[in-house]
Amino acid sequence: MKIKIAALIILSLMTSCAQMNFHPMGMAQAVQNARTHADHEALAKHYEDTAKEMQTKLQEHEEMLKQYEAQRQTYGKRGLDMEGMCRALIHFYGEAEKTNREMAKSHRQIAMEVK
Repeated sequence: MKIKIAALIILSLMTSCAQMNFHPMGMAQAVQNARTHADHEALAKHYEDTAKEMQTKLQEHEEMLKQYEAQRQTYGKRGLDMEGMCRALIHFYGEAEKTNREMAKSHRQIAMEVK
């Protein structure tokens, strides 16, 4: 039973990561082609929306980490692996959120300059 729960958790983690689209195919092109105020505002909104998604994921993994820590005896050694994965994902999502907020701020500033 414990193995099934661990496998389900790992599968859900992998699925949540696989669904994220950090760099849509047209994103590099959109950044290169941004010339107008509206272009940069749209990019800023995209980065803000992505930062919000990263914050949501970060909070989800913080909650999971709390559960693993509170129920260590239930998960055994595999629980330590899950805690480690959660910590790594919390760090990853935190950095991604920070980077996306910085990109949004930069594009907002550029948008004000090309107004």
